[in-house]
Amino acid sequence: MPRRLFAVIALLMSFNSAFAGERWQTLPPTPAPVAGAQAGYAEVNGIRLYYSKLGHGSPVVLLHGGLGNADYWGLQAKALATRHTVISVDSRGHGRSTRDARPYGYDLMADDVIALLDQLQIPRADFVGWSDGAILGLDLAMRYPQRVGKVFAYAANTQTSGVKEGVENNPTFAAYIERAGQEYARLSPTPKEYPAFVEQIGHMWASQPNWSDADLARIKAPVLIVDGDHDEAIKREHTEYMAATIPGAGLLILPNVSHFAFLQDPGLFNAALEHFLDEK
Repeated sequence: MPRRLFAVIALLMSFNSAFAGERWQTLPPTPAPVAGAQAGYAEVNGIRLYYSKLGHGSPVVLLHGGLGNADYWGLQAKALATRHTVISVDSRGHGRSTRDARPYGYDLMADDVIALLDQLQIPRADFVGWSDGAILGLDLAMRYPQRVGKVFAYAANTQTSGVKEGVENNPTFAAYIERAGQEYARLSPTPKEYPAFVEQIGHMWASQPNWSDADLARIKAPVLIVDGDHDEAIKREHTEYMAATIPGAGLLILPNVSHFAFLQDPGLFNAALEHFLDEK
């Protein structure tokens, strides 16, 4: 299947033509936990992994970005739950989930997700990821192809060189880091250990991911590589590289949004997401 740019982008962009503000510089509030979602914990790989389930239909797993938690996907979970069973996960050490002393790694966190799906008796699912969660979606597609349907990868990188230097100094990104610390203190079973948690995961970010072209060529699942045109963290050329290198991947650049498009313009984001997941 050739690399393609979804025609839907033209329609989506028309929805935004009247917006003249700098939406990409905002950080809207984290959504509240979705009412009616069934919450639970799974004992996997030596930790307690928090998850929630909502809706009915084919399963879709939502994987959040680094330092975040499953609540960030609230606006997408509600939209998808009309046609899908939506599983939102707090990655190990994030949100309400625990962590252990093992070094962080994307393979380890992907293994946590597979162990959760095993417990939920879900043999195969689609994956929607943002930032670290998008990296996990690609990791799963490489290492567990039989468990992966489609992958919607927003603001991913597949090499550390794909991240812009000094992103933590960007005002919007700095505000997110500060908010994430406050949310960690409120949600985590180890609320006073945010610095230690950040140090642990920072070691992973320093060297991972580091996938080769050959690694990406192993991905056979339908993949849509997505980013905002004002992403503070990910280099545009790296986004384009991923879409060009993953076999058959699509590329979609959302207008007037940044690393946090799902909060800044959920209508646009959800339209792109639903189009990709529901396309036959």
